[in-house]
Amino acid sequence: QVQLVESGGGLVQAGGSLRLSCAASGSIFSIATMGWYRQGPGKQRELVATITSRSSTDYADSVKGRFTISRDNAKNTVYLQMNGLKPEDTAVYYCNLDFRTKVTRGNYWGQGTQVTVSS
Repeated sequence: QVQLVESGGGLVQAGGSLRLSCAASGSIFSIATMGWYRQGPGKQRELVATITSRSSTDYADSVKGRFTISRDNAKNTVYLQMNGLKPEDTAVYYCNLDFRTKVTRGNYWGQGTQVTVSS
C-alpha cells in the first residue's frame, strides 16, 4: 500500500511563490509517474503537471513557465515549485502516483493541501 503526504500549502499574495512537497511510502516511487492535480472552488479536478520515472515533464498550459515539477528518488519525494502565483491558482492541490508493471498497476492520491492566493 502506498501513502502520499503533501505539504507546503498556505496563503500567499499574488506574484508570490510556494513549493509543495509530496512524500511517498513504499518501494515503487522510482518507477512511478508522479503528478500534481488541483481542484478549485466549484471546479473539477484538473491536471497541473506530471513527471515520469525518467523525469520527462508535462504541464497544463495555464501553469507553463510558472510552475516546475521535480522529483528526488532518493527521498521518495516529488515537488511542485510555484512562482508568479495568481488568484486563479487557488485550489486544493493533490499529489498522484501512478505505476504499471507487467503484473500489476496502481493509482494513489494524497489528502490534498490548500493553496490560497490573495489579490
